[in-house]
Amino acid sequence: MSDELVDRIDALLPQTQCGQCGYKGCLPYAQALAKDEADINRCPPGGDAGIRRLAQLLGRAYLPLDPACGEEKPRQVAVIVEADCIGCTKCLPPCPVDAIVGAAKHMHSVIAGHCTGCGLCVAPCPVDCIRMEDVADPIWDAAAADKARSRYQARNRRLQQQELAKAERLARQKQLLAKLKQN
Repeated sequence: MSDELVDRIDALLPQTQCGQCGYKGCLPYAQALAKDEADINRCPPGGDAGIRRLAQLLGRAYLPLDPACGEEKPRQVAVIVEADCIGCTKCLPPCPVDAIVGAAKHMHSVIAGHCTGCGLCVAPCPVDCIRMEDVADPIWDAAAADKARSRYQARNRRLQQQELAKAERLARQKQLLAKLKQN
C-alpha cells in the first residue's frame, strides 16, 4: 500500500468522518481500500458518483451503494433547537470537526459552515434537540472536503495535545505523591 494511493483515495472521499462505511473516518476507509480490504461501495455521503470515482481510480468494477451502510441523501447539516438545548455538552465529543460550540449549562449552536452533516451528534442528545436538515446549497466539492479534512485533523491534534498534557499532569502528581510518601 503506497501513501500516494491512500492520499488519492482519501482525496475522493467526502471527509464527513461519519463512520457509515464501518471505519473510524475517511482516512481509515481509504487505507482499507488501498489494501483491497474494503469494497468501494460503502460511503453513502460520497454516493453513486463517489463510488464511480473510486472504481475508476482503483480499476475495480462498479458496485451499487451497499444498503447496509445507509442510503445516499441530499447534503445535510445539524441544527440545534436552541430553546430546547439544556447545555449537557454530550453533542460536543462526537463532532469530528468541532462544528458545535457551547459550554456546560449553556445553549449550544452549530456552525453550519463547518458541519459535515455526519449526524454523529444526534444520538447522544438526551433531549432530542438536534435535527438534520437539508442545506440550501447541496454542493459538497473538493474544496469543502479539504476544509473538513483540515478541521478533522486540527481536532485530532487538539485531542492528542490534551491527552499528552493530562498524562504529564498525572505523572507530576504521581511524582509529588511519591515524594510526600518518602517524607
